[in-house]
Order: sequence, then C-alpha cells, then structure tokens
Amino acid sequence: MLQRDDNAGRVFEALGEPTRRAIVDRLSSGPASVSELAEPLGVTLAAVLQHVQVLEQAALVASSKVGRVRTCRLDEAGFSAAETWLANRRAGMERKLDRLAEVLGEEP
Repeated sequence: MLQRDDNAGRVFEALGEPTRRAIVDRLSSGPASVSELAEPLGVTLAAVLQHVQVLEQAALVASSKVGRVRTCRLDEAGFSAAETWLANRRAGMERKLDRLAEVLGEEP
C-alpha cells in the first residue's frame, strides 16, 4: 500500500504545478510533440522537457523519440494510482458517515 501512496504522491505533486496541468489538459486530446506543447505555454522547449520529465516520473505521461521529435501521450498508470488513493479515502469517509447514521438512528 505504501508504494501506491508514493505513486499517488508523485502524481499530486506533479499536478500541483499549473504548467504541468496545462500539458496534461493538452495531451487529453491526443499525443503532441514537445514543440506543440511549448507553443501555447510561451515557455522554452527545455522548460517543457523538464515538466514532461516530472510528468513521466509520476507515470502521467509517456514519451518516445523518433529522430529529433519527442512525442508525448498520457499514461494511464499515474491516473490509476491517484484514482485508487482517492477511492480509498472516499470509502473511509463513507464508512464513517454510515456509522454516524447508525448512531443517530438513521438509515445509511
């Protein structure tokens, strides 16, 4: 379980930066080259590459290089780690609310 939490931590840390969220938003509509990602952000290719590396470490983005073009796409693994973490927290909250309803004599 600790490893999942570590993965989720990397995901949330990576998504805590607005530029990286913008990259993920852009990639949600399909793969893009680093140049295509950099253009609307108004940052250098080197800066986008650094952001992509953080997103890759969080398993949110995968990239491949063909010739001089690095193409990025979303990676399901990081999203799954975050979904699992959130689902576990939600389940715990729902159990507590169900117990409270029982104590108060209400139906869950």
